[in-house]
This record gives sequence, C-alpha cells and structure tokens, in this order.
Amino acid sequence: MNNELIATNNGNIIGEVVIPGDKSISHRAVILGSLARGKSKIDNCLMGDDVLATIRVFKNLGIDIKISSENTLMINGCDMSVAQNEYSLDLGNSGTSIRLIIGLLAGMGIAARLTGDESLQKRPMRRVTDPLKKMGARIELTNNEYPPVVISGTYTLKPIDFKPPMASAQVKSAVLLAGLNCTGKTVVREKIQTRDHTERMLSLFGGDIQTEEGIVCLTGNTGLKAVDFSVPGDFSSAAFLMVGAIIANQGDLLVKNVGLNPTRTGLLRLLREMGARIEINITSDDFEPVGDIRVYQGGLTGITVDPSLIPSAIDEFPIFFIAAACATGVTILRGAQELRYKESDRLEVMANGLRELGIKLKQHDDGMEIEGGAFTGGSVDAKGDHRCAMSFIIASLRASKSIKIMNTKQISTSFPSFLKLVNSLGLTVR
Repeated sequence: MNNELIATNNGNIIGEVVIPGDKSISHRAVILGSLARGKSKIDNCLMGDDVLATIRVFKNLGIDIKISSENTLMINGCDMSVAQNEYSLDLGNSGTSIRLIIGLLAGMGIAARLTGDESLQKRPMRRVTDPLKKMGARIELTNNEYPPVVISGTYTLKPIDFKPPMASAQVKSAVLLAGLNCTGKTVVREKIQTRDHTERMLSLFGGDIQTEEGIVCLTGNTGLKAVDFSVPGDFSSAAFLMVGAIIANQGDLLVKNVGLNPTRTGLLRLLREMGARIEINITSDDFEPVGDIRVYQGGLTGITVDPSLIPSAIDEFPIFFIAAACATGVTILRGAQELRYKESDRLEVMANGLRELGIKLKQHDDGMEIEGGAFTGGSVDAKGDHRCAMSFIIASLRASKSIKIMNTKQISTSFPSFLKLVNSLGLTVR
C-alpha cells in the first residue's frame, strides 16, 4: 500500500458490504486456540498485519498454525504447555498483541523479550505490568514504561483481586490470561465495563469464568478445549463506512454480518443521538451478537458525549470526530485521555488534521470541542495511525478539494481491503 494517498470528493457511499473479521476477536481466537487442547478451526479470521503478528508469535512458540484458505486458520493447540526457552518476539505495530501476550507469558512463566516497531515502542506498558507484578511476575520495561519488555521465566503466579485504575479491556485481558495458570480465582472489578471479548471467548473455549455486574471471576488451571467458529465482521472497520454514508451527498449502506457486541457499539448510540438514521437487525447471538446495519445519509447535530460511553467507542473516536466536524453546532468530548496512548496521540493527530481542513476546534488534555463546518482540501499527516488515516479519507466525501493523507501504510494492520472497498462504493482514492 502507498504511504501517501489522495482522496477526492465523489459524494456517494451506496451499496452492500461484508466487513472483514473482527480484529479483537481474531487476536483472541489465535491466542486461545493456541492454548487449547485439540484442533480449532477459525473462519473469517482477519488477516491484517496485527493479527498476522499474533500468529507469528505463536508459531515462534512452537504452535502448529496453518492458514488453510484466504481467511481460515487451523490451530493445533498446545494444551497450556509451551517449551521453556528464551524467546525473542516481534509484535510489529500491535498494541493488543503485546499487552495480551505479556499477561499470558507471565502467567506461564515463559522467559521472553517482546518488542515491536517504532510506534509500538512508544506505547505505555506499566498499566499492564503493574498488576502482573502484584501477581508475582518478574518483568522489566525500557525506561520503566515502554517496550522492549523482558519477562523472566520459571516462577509461579498467585491470583489477584484487581480493580483497574482506568477502563482498559487490554489490562483486564492481560490479567485474566495470566490467571489461566494460577491456582485459585483471579477477579477483575470494573467501575465502567469495557469490551468483553476475552470473557466471551474464554467461556467459548471452556474456561471456568463467571461475570456479573462489572465483576469477572476466572478459576485457573482448568484448561481450555478446541472449538470451531466464525469471526463476525469488525464493527470498528464498519464504522468508517457507516459515517461515510451518513455524511455523503448520497448515502445508503447495508453492512452485513457485523459484530454488535454492546461493549463495542457506543458509536451507534452517539450517532443516533446526533440524529443519524440507523437500522439494526440481529441475525444471531451465539457467543457474540451478530447482525446487519443499514445507515442513510442525513444531517447531524452536535452533542456532548456521555463519559460512560467512552470505553465502548474508544477505537471509533477518530471517525466520530469526522462526523462531529460535519454536524451543526458544537460537539464536546471530555474524559478520553486514553486516546493519547493509541497507535498515535489520536487527539493531537485528529486535531491537527481537522484544523488543516478548515475546522474550528479546541483541544483539551482529555478531549476536544469541535465546531461543525465545511472541509477544505489540504494535506494531513496520519502519523502512521490506521484509524486516523481512514478517517481523513472518509472526510473527503465532504471536502471542497482533494485531501492528501500522509503516512497511511498502516491501514493494512486492521483493514487490508479498505481502499478497494471504498472505491467500489463510490469514493475516489489513489
């Protein structure tokens, strides 16, 4: 993929699409399938760069993983037993991979050095390693905060009763994965519920896990069993196309077979509060609710974001900012400082880009106030952040001139078919 793209207003998003598999669920399918007893078949697994990094790690740990077709994995699990060695593991750009795998390897007492690309080496890890150290893990961070991460092996962890100081599904998941190898009950108590894919997937793979009213309780050393299942489409990827259809001159989009986990779909509530016309049809509700979403072109009105919705929309805020810039009035977001610690400082990257495109805003330490307006053309820098890059491409639907987006090659980490798909729906991106 080119590292610089030019998007030109073509005004339309019309059609029907099927979105690639959910990145968060694909990561967890690879991890738990690798740990399970027996052979798992995972259909519609996302084959983006981030998930491929997770697959590569488990192959390096000795797990038999085969890509049997374009998006199907066959995993012969290790039954919670990985050979003791000193592993050197490269996680590329994937923050999810490194944070979850730190928890897993710490729980298994595996010695390893985990690193990644330049962007990943700037992402904070203490939020994950601090509770793991309370469980007994021996972990060293670079400058006491960042990757490379060194885990010393051959120790036994004890379970923990943990209240995360911030809402983070990755921290919760790392603690639960470490708890798989603890004797006793590992408990996580959340003030605000974060995405619950790990809990659902652990249950699907036969883990002894209970959840109720913000409390997750996992009994360790009970093993996991192999399963066959299909990964639903990624709601976070669908979000770009949904907002595109809403702000386009002509928009009517049906997104089929997309995951509708309520801990992930805060954006739907935000867009509806802004006045968007969205129809939902649940088609199945096995281990994850799945269905079809239809969105229509229409006007939006600025809102003040309810802080309780931030965890369930955290990955969608870059594209939400584009919607806010197209709305009438002012949209206010506060309490979202977590956006500064993603693949980029998303508040900074999006604020700079929006200003370059003619939008008036105030940036705060923990959010933004965006005054709706009209996009001019211009040049913006996505800073290697896939979600910011895709958001600025969608902005071209309302821009008076072309938008040049720099540092876009990371789009392949989560949505490899994005450019082909948006061009087929009516955008012009080259």
